[in-house]
Order: sequence, then C-alpha cells, then structure tokens
Amino acid sequence: MPRSAACTITWSWNSHEQGRARHVALMRWLWFCLGWVMVALGVIGALLPVMPTTIFLILAVGCFARSSPRFERRLLEHPRYGPSLRAWCEQGAVSRKGKAFAAGGMAFGFAMFCWGARPSWPLLLGVGLFFAASAAYVLSRPTPLP
Repeated sequence: MPRSAACTITWSWNSHEQGRARHVALMRWLWFCLGWVMVALGVIGALLPVMPTTIFLILAVGCFARSSPRFERRLLEHPRYGPSLRAWCEQGAVSRKGKAFAAGGMAFGFAMFCWGARPSWPLLLGVGLFFAASAAYVLSRPTPLP
C-alpha cells in the first residue's frame, strides 16, 4: 500500500527534527567540553605568572552559557573571579587593576619575546602591533560601575 503525501511529509519532518535535535545535543556537548578546556587554561594561568587567567574564564562563561547554566552560574558566583567576570558579562568593563595587570603583562611578555627569541624586524613589528592593539582594546574598555 503506498504512503500518502501527508505521511511522507510527516516522516520527512520528523527525520529533519531528529537530525536537528542531534545537532543541538552535539553542539551543547562541544561547548561544554570547550568550556572545561578554558577553565583548565584559566587554572594554569592562575598558577603561572606569564599566562592570563581571566580571559580564559570569560571564554569559559561564554561556553557554559551555551551548554550548562549551572557551571556558568558557578563561575559568575566564584568568590575571587566572579566580580570581574560579571563586570565583563554585564557591562563589558575591566577594572583599573585588571587593565594595569593586562597592559603590564603584555609589556613584560613582549620584552621577554624580544630578549629570548631575538626576532627579525618584520616579526618584531607584527608581534609588537598585536600587543599594542590588544593593550589598546583592554585599556579602552569602561571601568565597572559600582
């Protein structure tokens, strides 16, 4: 007995919805895993003075916002990092202390790069422009409102 047109359309629609559901589940899982990678990098950054912490935690909050509201909330409520993460998420703001540490860290990193790598002039210029643009972006962010 042949299928009716309505049955075929319904079957096709259900197949499409199942594929979409699998895609959404896969994307949530990938965002969740990427969130934990960012948390791991943030922890490493908290232990090593040459690696940043907050930027990885900001990225982790973004990943968890797409995959796990529970872990997003835990990061935003963290006693040490929560205030700066909330300031960024709510206002796009960076504290004066954060700006000073970021700019100082970039300057220190650039000095170490120059001293340790002894780069060619084009590479030195490229890395220097990247650090300058990054520092300008961070310094241009507003200071958090009380």
